Amino acid sequence: MTIEKKLEELKKKTQSADLGGGKDRIDKQHRAGKLTALERIKLLVDEGSFQEMDKLVVHQSHDFGMEKKRIYGDGVVTGHGTIDGRTVFIFAQDFTVFGGSLSGANAAKIVKIMDLAMKNGVPMIGLNDSGGARIQEGVASLGGYADIFLRNVLASGVIPQISAVIGPCAGGAVYSPAITDFIIMTKDISRMFITGPDVIKAVTHEKVTMEELGGAETHNTVSGVAHFAAEDEKHTMELIRELLSFIPDNNLDDPPFKETADPSDRVSDKLNFMVPDDPNLPYDIRKIIKEILDDNYFFEVQEHYAKNIVIGFGRIGGKSVAIVANQPDVLAGALDINASDKGARFVRFCDAFNIPLITFEDVPGFLPGVAQEHGGIIRHGAKLLYAFAEATVPKITIITRKAYGGAYCVMASKHIRADINFAYPGAEIAVMGSEGAVEILYKRELDKKEGAKQREAKVDEFRRKFANPYIACEKGYLDEIIEPKFTRPKIIAALQMLENKRDSNPPKKHGNIPL
Repeated sequence: MTIEKKLEELKKKTQSADLGGGKDRIDKQHRAGKLTALERIKLLVDEGSFQEMDKLVVHQSHDFGMEKKRIYGDGVVTGHGTIDGRTVFIFAQDFTVFGGSLSGANAAKIVKIMDLAMKNGVPMIGLNDSGGARIQEGVASLGGYADIFLRNVLASGVIPQISAVIGPCAGGAVYSPAITDFIIMTKDISRMFITGPDVIKAVTHEKVTMEELGGAETHNTVSGVAHFAAEDEKHTMELIRELLSFIPDNNLDDPPFKETADPSDRVSDKLNFMVPDDPNLPYDIRKIIKEILDDNYFFEVQEHYAKNIVIGFGRIGGKSVAIVANQPDVLAGALDINASDKGARFVRFCDAFNIPLITFEDVPGFLPGVAQEHGGIIRHGAKLLYAFAEATVPKITIITRKAYGGAYCVMASKHIRADINFAYPGAEIAVMGSEGAVEILYKRELDKKEGAKQREAKVDEFRRKFANPYIACEKGYLDEIIEPKFTRPKIIAALQMLENKRDSNPPKKHGNIPL
């Protein structure tokens, strides 16, 4: 065979692989409002940077007539490219080939690039659009899933792992995204569930639609499984790129630095008036966060879930920082089961990848209630405590108003190794609120008829003595009480001081976080 014929053969095979399941199936994918695997990758990476691997892989199944249905690529596109010049490895399931179902062959393709991502210390991105395990292959398909899960676990905390769900993701397929650091779901076309509506109806007699059961809105608002809800596929890729701009390639690197024209010594008089004088009035903590960050930009994570705590990324002085903040606008900022889980997982991610933690605290305590207690608020709250205590990255805390009870301890207090702790002059640090404390301390006196007259005076007395930041400052639990308008320069100075911080935990295989 001449070289011309050999090149022609290569060209034909390559073109066939590029077509996936063929033009008809590609057209069907487009009619469903979805892009193909290759189109998605090209939308995600820098132009012309994608290098495909294992393009001509085919499955090895001989059952159920599968030997007559071999398609190059076998339902997944894998390879590497760059995002803003940084190398990333990617797999994109191809729904036009056997519904993107997982076979032993295409699982091996995914495993290969996951191993390469680990060896090279770069992020791993999965674009999920699959009908699940390939039934014709039986245990080979299930084994392929397990091979992937193992690598997800081994890569956790070593390289960032990001999953986009841009179609169905059911059964065993959901566990790989669940182990990864962030999940982005695309509205209207994403589905995630262990068992579908038909199985649920047969077993429990519950009627539910696919969207209600496992759509983007459900997992962003109800379950907390997902971190972002993208408007469409273009927005999905934009979110991945934006997320990567805040996080390093691996656990040994520093987060990316971005130049800013926002002065490091910028003060904001607005901050002096953002926290209401009345301790019972709500306010939006995000306004304070944005006022402090570079260019007032805050990239919020899990915005629609457990809204009583706010998490996300920003930059201060060009450096990536992670924000964890109580939200007085929702449940008065009290910590509950969902907020504790949300905060704990984010804190642990940021600690794994060397991103400093900035905590804004305004918390009246843990949310009371039978449902919370029976749901295990003790265990869930302990997760957040564990995460903050375990973290060795620079930790800076600003108490903007309330810091009551055990929640004061949990929210990155000095006692659990926070490095710098600030408070605003109106901060209230106490075991509980003044009214509740007086009811306990002076119960007998207040039970008497004349006690009612004394209640207000006792509340004022308690507030003067304990509901302020000065006692904590006298004991060294706070490093400084600051005028709010200076928050930004104070944080920047603290981060500069902590630039070479070294801290570690006792040698051990791993801790036993209260899961």
